[in-house]
Amino acid sequence: MLFDLGNTLAAYYRAEQFQPILKVAIAGMLSELESRGLTRVPFEPAFASALEENREAADFRFTPMAERFERIFEVSLADDPLLAQQLCGLFLRPIFAIARVYDDALPVLDRLRRAGFPLAIVSNAPWGSPPNLWRDEMVRLGLGPAVDSTVLCGDVGWRKPAREIFAFAAAAVGRRPAECIFVGDDPHWDIAGSRAAGMRPVLIDRDRRHERYPGERVENLHELWATLYGETAGATVA
Repeated sequence: MLFDLGNTLAAYYRAEQFQPILKVAIAGMLSELESRGLTRVPFEPAFASALEENREAADFRFTPMAERFERIFEVSLADDPLLAQQLCGLFLRPIFAIARVYDDALPVLDRLRRAGFPLAIVSNAPWGSPPNLWRDEMVRLGLGPAVDSTVLCGDVGWRKPAREIFAFAAAAVGRRPAECIFVGDDPHWDIAGSRAAGMRPVLIDRDRRHERYPGERVENLHELWATLYGETAGATVA
């Protein structure tokens, strides 16, 4: 059983909510670089450049976050990996600050694990942020210890919906893709991607944005348990 992270197990932000978060992130990184005398790029040009960078490769290949920072702030980070890591942490700080694990996530993961399901979290990371920072975040949220494996796009070199990341995740839990159920909130990245990789997709639609979706759909993870075992929809974990 494989799960997306954002807006599946934990609430972060929707795409339309990202710009205010990005402003805070850019301001924090710019302050750090200015204090070191490493950039003279003003905030407005830096933010405009960041908006240009707010896209992913058309073929879904992973692009490391530090490469974007070099272009935005006109700095070289190749010889200073510690600074690059620090900037990545500053970028993610306002994202992590708003994180909230859904009330049903940990109880249902525990119930699935006790039922014998190998579990993994499979997630894209915004802007190619480092996997180690996200693993630390999932430990902080209690999600890391609740699953058997965590697979980030930076581990594989490909982002969802690329087939490669789904195949990697299946192997990480010792299963073939056809033996896996993938639960995610995005019809393209999660559902179409996992289906194309040979998995059984289940759409979690917490905000009821996709009520006309024709496939398997749940509105919370308790309903996922009901889908698997035919119990009454909406049943809660004891």
